[in-house]
Amino acid sequence: MNKTELIEHIAKQADISKAAATRALEALIGGVRTTLKKGGSVSLVGFGTFAVTKRAARSGRNPRTGDTIKIKAAKVPKFRPGKALKDALN
Repeated sequence: MNKTELIEHIAKQADISKAAATRALEALIGGVRTTLKKGGSVSLVGFGTFAVTKRAARSGRNPRTGDTIKIKAAKVPKFRPGKALKDALN
């Protein structure tokens, strides 16, 4: 499912226009992005938790040349599914 299909699904399930569904989805994504940027986490009970983790600096290899390169430390988003979501899939 892509973003357009998700918007159509939201509009149909919530009985709202596609424009309103688009605004709602954009607001959700924006809220998650803003919270993660500030270092917080977003917990949606039954669905999962979005959080930021730190990845340490490390060395890697350039696959083309085989040379060792340094990879910078980075903050990466992480999603941990909730129990209800896991149970729905199994």
